[in-house]
Amino acid sequence: MDSKVAALRGTALRPVPVAVIGGAGYVGTITAAGLAHLGHLVRAFDVNEERIEMLRGGFCPFLEPDLPELLHEQQRSGRLVFTPSLPEALAEAAIVFVAVNTPRRSNGEADLSHVIEVALRLARQMNRHFVVAVKSTVPVGSHAAIRRVFERSGLREGSDYDLVATPEFLREGHAVSDFFFPDRVVVGADSADARAMVRELFEPLQAPILETTIENAQMIKYAANAFLAMRISFINEVANICERVGADVEVVAQGIGYDRRIGHDYLRPGVGFGGPCLPKDLEGLIRLSEDAGYEPYFLKAVLEKNQHQRREILAKVHALLGPSLYDRRIAVLGLTFKPNTSDVRNSTASVLVDRLVRRGAEVTSYDPGLEAADVEGRVVRNPYEAAADADLLLLATAWPQFRELDYGRIRTTMRSPNIVDAVNLLDPASMRRLGFTYLSVGRP
Repeated sequence: MDSKVAALRGTALRPVPVAVIGGAGYVGTITAAGLAHLGHLVRAFDVNEERIEMLRGGFCPFLEPDLPELLHEQQRSGRLVFTPSLPEALAEAAIVFVAVNTPRRSNGEADLSHVIEVALRLARQMNRHFVVAVKSTVPVGSHAAIRRVFERSGLREGSDYDLVATPEFLREGHAVSDFFFPDRVVVGADSADARAMVRELFEPLQAPILETTIENAQMIKYAANAFLAMRISFINEVANICERVGADVEVVAQGIGYDRRIGHDYLRPGVGFGGPCLPKDLEGLIRLSEDAGYEPYFLKAVLEKNQHQRREILAKVHALLGPSLYDRRIAVLGLTFKPNTSDVRNSTASVLVDRLVRRGAEVTSYDPGLEAADVEGRVVRNPYEAAADADLLLLATAWPQFRELDYGRIRTTMRSPNIVDAVNLLDPASMRRLGFTYLSVGRP
């Protein structure tokens, strides 16, 4: 465990009994383990009993650096308990964190059914005052739905419960570090006492704490992810221009990133943004805007550019293999939406595999974070096996391990020496010296 994280062990001003609902999910597990490490008494509830048993047995159901050690330590200490029983989770809790999933509907809006179900379950269990702190990403105004559920059960805000919005800003692959060393903590509530209770939980992290309204807190989450998506679409647009005018996007990104007003983060060209958060939250903000009577032209352009980037990558494949991919063998390295995760939800790499298969290609894939994946094509456990007899190698996720592969060996086993490096992981000159026909994104 990182020494800085270890130094935060037990630093809470006073132990607070906490329940985390959705505690076997990604955000819920990290929130539960993090709060327990600070010294709080955490009971994590989830309806997914299989995951609860995995966590109880010391197995983390997803890949996240440093999390297994943290879970083991906190369960051993007794500060963290995973349970399939909601009454057990709530028995002593003063604060209840809601961290259930809010998936995207087909029309782009957030599906609040899991949040509503939690509210219904809580309403049946409330026998004293709770602070209900929502970490799930929900649109502005959705707390009104929770209030209605509580009101229909005869519960009164202020006396039986108080609502708080405390959005999460965890990056998969860096979530443990992000929990303990956040850029900011946002606490939105109407009740000053409820804000103070939640603020106290996170004060040991010594991060800026922004106390505001529920609506502002919800909007901060959406706006932050929309801005990050915008940066990715922007640099991909610049990369495509660089290709056509003979410039190198890597140098351009470095040059503009030195500007303190811009910075270097999220200026890496590639396949575009994916994963469980950025696409969902951008589409959710678009739908929220439309429902409020505003046409978000700029946000829609960011989303369309992301779709266009996928087409650009596929065009590179066709540039090397021709208009027909029928009976062509393509090896894809990387299926997760980013390195150091096992998450293929809304993964651009997986979308590319699906489209290649639909165009007639025979696809073999490898990803260090996966043993199997719900994607088209064949998934193998070895990158060299994936590349054998391939007509083209497509790097679709920027796992650092892919830099260390023996590309000379790969070159000798491929049927045709073509590489499309869609994440700009490799050195173009080195690949060409090995005899590859090599294309990347925005680089000569």
